[in-house]
Amino acid sequence: MTNFSAPVGSSTSASGTAPVVVWSNTEEKRSGTPLLVLLHGHMANEEDLMGILDFLPDEFTVASVRAPVAQGPGFTWFPLMQDAAYSIDKVTSAVQEIIDWVDSIKDGHSSVTLLGFSMGMAVASSMLRARPNDYAAVVGLSGFVVPAEGNEFFRDEELEKNRVPFFWGRDQEDPVISADRIEFTHAWLNRHTKLTKVLYAGMYHSINAQELGHVREFLQICVPGVSRTPLSR
Repeated sequence: MTNFSAPVGSSTSASGTAPVVVWSNTEEKRSGTPLLVLLHGHMANEEDLMGILDFLPDEFTVASVRAPVAQGPGFTWFPLMQDAAYSIDKVTSAVQEIIDWVDSIKDGHSSVTLLGFSMGMAVASSMLRARPNDYAAVVGLSGFVVPAEGNEFFRDEELEKNRVPFFWGRDQEDPVISADRIEFTHAWLNRHTKLTKVLYAGMYHSINAQELGHVREFLQICVPGVSRTPLSR
C-alpha cells in the first residue's frame, strides 16, 4: 500500500504458470540491466508498488509481481500468520514459485535485487534465505520475516556466513505488524544480514518519500552498476 499511483501505460504479461508481472520497460531494453523485483503486500496487486519507480535509480529494470492467491480486492502470497490456514509449507510453496520465475529470466540481467512491502517483505526475505547467494541486496518496507520452524528450505546458516545488504524501513507506530513479529524480525536480520534499519515517524503502515530517498541511496551503494546520481524532481 503506497501513496503513489502506478504509471500510465504499464503492461502486464503472463505465460503458462508464470506470474502476472508489470514491467518498467520493454523487453528489448532489459538485457544486461540490474533487475529489481517488487513484491506487494496482502490484498494488493502488481500495480501497487509501481508508483515508486520515479524514486528508484534509472539503471534498474523493475518487475512487479502479482501474488498467486486472489483475496479480497487483490491478491495474497499465503495466509496471514494468525490464520488457521497458515503453514510454513504454504510460505515455501509460494516463494519457490517466484524463485523459479526469477531463475527463468535472471541470466538476462547483471544482478537481481528484491524489494517487498509488508507481506512482500516476508516473501523477499524468504527468497534470500532459500538462495543466499543469488541477490545483490534486499529491501523490506513495513514488513516482517517468518520463523523457519526447522524447515530445510531456509538456509539461514549459509546466509549468516555471507551476509547480504538488507534495508529495513518501518514506523514504530505501525498498527499492522505485531510487536512479536517485529522483535523476531529485528533479531533475525541482525544475525543473518548486513542490516540498515531506519525508523520513520508518522508513516504508519505505508511508504513515504523520505524512506524512498533512503532506499535509492541504499541501492546505489549496494548494487553494482548503479550510479549515485541524485534524484531530480
